[in-house]
Amino acid sequence: MTKKIAFQGEPGAFSHAAASNIFPGEEAIGCVTFEETIAAVQSGRADFAVVPVENSLYGRVTDIHHLLPQSGLNIIGETFLRVELNLLGVPGASLADIKAVQSHTVALGQCRNFINGHSLRTITGADTAGSAHEIAQKADKSVAAIASRFAAEIYGLTVLAANIEDATHNTTRFLVLSPTPQEAPPDQGKVKTTFVFRVRNVPAALYKAMGGFATNGVNMTKLESYMVGGAFTATQFYADIEGHPSDIGVQHAFEELGFFTDYFKVLGVYPAAESK
Repeated sequence: MTKKIAFQGEPGAFSHAAASNIFPGEEAIGCVTFEETIAAVQSGRADFAVVPVENSLYGRVTDIHHLLPQSGLNIIGETFLRVELNLLGVPGASLADIKAVQSHTVALGQCRNFINGHSLRTITGADTAGSAHEIAQKADKSVAAIASRFAAEIYGLTVLAANIEDATHNTTRFLVLSPTPQEAPPDQGKVKTTFVFRVRNVPAALYKAMGGFATNGVNMTKLESYMVGGAFTATQFYADIEGHPSDIGVQHAFEELGFFTDYFKVLGVYPAAESK
């Protein structure tokens, strides 16, 4: 039976490409917002969701950090996708024909050198895939889109210039979300554990809470803080560690963490992917 995979954006978006890489041959469902993407899985309209959590240039995707802990969904996997930006034109167009380029404002900023070098006028679009869709519909040889090769395939556009982004290390990390937990086994490769916690409002609570990971040899690869409920004293932390909750070191680190927190929740235990 075909599975349904929710992602945020239009067909051809980088999230769509990530979803297709993880679930080849399955049905992808585009959603307007991250809230709608998560709701699709919560309601059963989709079996899984693939959402971006951080980017090597722009840092965390703040909406996901706020939505995920309260979503009731479980992280069951991750993947990394190189963000390769291309100049896409309508069939028959050449690079010499292009006078203007349309894309999301972030993508335009990431291709500033190419745009300035070719004296192109910029047009801000809602997103990269949506811009590719609009360019395909306009059929104007003088206007191109900046988007992925995946979008070019979907909308029948031609790649006029490949990999035009200024930074070659632009990579996005995506998480796979499921309505049911699918904990990775502890003895079959590298494992990541993602959790959220709030420290008690006492002096040096965070310092003491983190000490357990250092003394037990647990590598913490990510620690992000954000406020919850509009209160300056209610700071929540989102963390990734290398290791499985059944590992002795992780068990001891979590025990020490418990002495200094008033909220703790594991969001997922899943196979670690190789970064691009």
